[in-house]
Amino acid sequence: MLLINDPQDAPTGPKVVAIGSFDGLHLGHQHLIHQARNEAHQRHIPLLLYTFDPPSKVFTRGEGFLTDLSEKVELLRGLGVEIALVVPFTEAFAQRSKEEFLQELRRLEAACFYVGADFRFGQGRKGGLEDLQSVAPARTLPLLELLGGPVKSSRIRELLRAGAVEEAQRLLGRPYSARGIVQEGDKLGRRLGFPTANVGVAPLKILPPGVFAVRVQTPQGRYGGMANVGHRPTVLGQHLRLEVHLFGFAGDLYGQEVSVEFLARLREERKFESLEALKAQLAQDAEAARRQLGI
Repeated sequence: MLLINDPQDAPTGPKVVAIGSFDGLHLGHQHLIHQARNEAHQRHIPLLLYTFDPPSKVFTRGEGFLTDLSEKVELLRGLGVEIALVVPFTEAFAQRSKEEFLQELRRLEAACFYVGADFRFGQGRKGGLEDLQSVAPARTLPLLELLGGPVKSSRIRELLRAGAVEEAQRLLGRPYSARGIVQEGDKLGRRLGFPTANVGVAPLKILPPGVFAVRVQTPQGRYGGMANVGHRPTVLGQHLRLEVHLFGFAGDLYGQEVSVEFLARLREERKFESLEALKAQLAQDAEAARRQLGI
């Protein structure tokens, strides 16, 4: 997949162009991309996906995002996108008029556009389908409906903020995940008999609160485990952390990147009267996580 940041760097010639934030690349996004890819193959031309980074400032009002750029690129590659145009969404870009945006789209030589039914563009969201069609034919796909509502990134964010990772998984078409570098911690888990990896994720990456059964991809292989996302009230923690205990792992992960898939919520985070009470609960959590993972 060719990854570019400027429309002027796009290969010349006609192409099918899909436009959107695509935060999360959920089932609705995947359906749109599959439709666009099918038309590109029928026409024997490439598929270019026009998206933005970072999405959080623009589309989530700073509330957080589902996929950072590295995750998005990896998923797009798996969906068969041939060209990914990832435009930095700066303050200047946000002030562009719809006419300026359309002028940029003309440089892409689009044979047709694919957008979601709620797609708008330009300052004040003044641009719409009729404006796109002044450049090339535009196909709009209705929002996919699942679990009693539309499949939308905003809905998935709400589910994750409530810790509902299993419902989010059904809308995403895959487990929700977070990746980051393992950092030095205070080693409390080790003292309690459950050593944990303290995973530093990207700022504004949404993390579901609670205790979860997880699967973790490490440089040494894939492991089941349990994770806690929270502030650790028993020890008066001050910062939100993602801490993961891996079943059957022995080694050092400091400075290495791991990816954590949230499979099932076991309980909410809570404060315990003592470290001994916390240790006893962790043993119960480990058993519950093993059952969820079939270990």
